[in-house]
Amino acid sequence: MRKTLRSVYLAMIYLFLYIPILILVIYSFNNTKYSTNWQGFTLKWYTELLSDGPLMEAFANSLIIAVSSSVIATILGTLAAVAFYRYRFWGRKIMYSFIYVLMMSPDIVMGISLLMFFITLGFKTGALTLLLAHITFCLPFVVVTVYARISGFDRNVLDVAKDLGASELQMFRHIMMPMLMPAIIAGWLLSFTLSLDDVIVSFFTTGPYFEILPLKIYSMVRLGIKPEINALSAVMFALSLFTVTVSHFLIKENR
Repeated sequence: MRKTLRSVYLAMIYLFLYIPILILVIYSFNNTKYSTNWQGFTLKWYTELLSDGPLMEAFANSLIIAVSSSVIATILGTLAAVAFYRYRFWGRKIMYSFIYVLMMSPDIVMGISLLMFFITLGFKTGALTLLLAHITFCLPFVVVTVYARISGFDRNVLDVAKDLGASELQMFRHIMMPMLMPAIIAGWLLSFTLSLDDVIVSFFTTGPYFEILPLKIYSMVRLGIKPEINALSAVMFALSLFTVTVSHFLIKENR
């Protein structure tokens, strides 16, 4: 009886979370522009989405920022995780704790703080400041993901390689990198998803001349929900679901 109640409770939670998204996906195929009543199945909103120039430009900008920030964050995060694992230095535990503080900080606090930081340095908000902001909030997720994998290493393997004459670079390239690769890919996928979907930090750190997709959708929704927005949201949800699923299986394989 208790097991049945737990299953029902869990099912209700998932229904509460995913029914709104399911409704959005269903209405992206609705053959009407203004009514919420079902008028038949159509794919024309996806076709019109592809022909919408401003939306496609915002989507291209989002992809550029997401790919660039995730690649840079993955490189820096991997090197940071290796440094935390391989070397013992003063303040190491404190620095690693700050990684979690950054992950747990509210987005609005991070957005305002980064904006003030860029203004202090004299940076003009735009693509560069947006890229730096996305690297900042993606970096901790890569560090934690890679460090969780590297913590399970058998240190004797590295000691043996060192005894056989391998340099630090050779150990990193031929031993650590192959073992870390699933975690590195998982960190990249998580960073890509976070960057692609971010609204709050992007709102504070981008300029008026560089528009990305989440902010474009936000500005369009304020004037009313259109079928094109439903279609675009369905595409973004499918893309996010795919990347998170791949990341989950990679992390599971690590374990």
